[in-house]
Amino acid sequence: MPLTALQKSLAQLLAANRSPDSYLAGGAAIHFEPQSARYSNDLDYFHDSVERVAQAFASDRELLVQAGCVVSVEMSQPGYLRALVSRAHDATKIEWAHDSAWRFMPTVLDAELGYRLHPIDLAVNKVLTLAGRDELRDLVDTVILCREVLPLGALCWAAAGKDPGFTPTSLLEMLRRRGKVRSEDLARLHFAAPWEATALKTAWLALLDAGQHFVTTRPPEELGCLYYAPALGKFVEPSPRDTQVIPHHGRPGGVLPAILDV
Repeated sequence: MPLTALQKSLAQLLAANRSPDSYLAGGAAIHFEPQSARYSNDLDYFHDSVERVAQAFASDRELLVQAGCVVSVEMSQPGYLRALVSRAHDATKIEWAHDSAWRFMPTVLDAELGYRLHPIDLAVNKVLTLAGRDELRDLVDTVILCREVLPLGALCWAAAGKDPGFTPTSLLEMLRRRGKVRSEDLARLHFAAPWEATALKTAWLALLDAGQHFVTTRPPEELGCLYYAPALGKFVEPSPRDTQVIPHHGRPGGVLPAILDV
């Protein structure tokens, strides 16, 4: 399974404290399905305000201690806490962090995990994360999300709406500087099945090239949006000739796609 037994148990325990402004995100939210490719190193909980981080940590720590866990705080500052949580002979890190409330979709209520970030926002966030740091695990996650959620070009086009400091083109330029793939580095990551370095690099270069083509075909006035296809009931990367899509922009708290009558 993509979460360790302890991570899954703790995530289910802490689900009771989750809410639309305190939700599971990061690698654990990407890889919580049993068929996912990579194990997450920790549990990440994001919050819409600095104050909410402190409140959530206090409530979560109480639940963890009641469940027999030892909570050892490793870092504590306004808007961010990290703790090593251990039980019996197993341990995992948990992080509580502040993130912008601006997102494309509302958070999703999961029966097991409580509220978690929507896959679209997980994918947009991961692209921005990879642009800012050269971590192989972020590259792997981005390749997976581009296959399962939305291609890279559409994610870069949307990411420029969340972080206006980027254009889709400048974001792709930053991403081209990433992608150093070595077999020994891949071996250090915890995969459910082995990944091959050459195949990963080839897939990444193809995504970059296709993404560059996409962002040069979109109208500038739509910069920063996603595209929703009502007929398919999902977000897509449209072709220049595809008129059956609706631009979807983010806002604080996220918003469901508009469905227009034709």
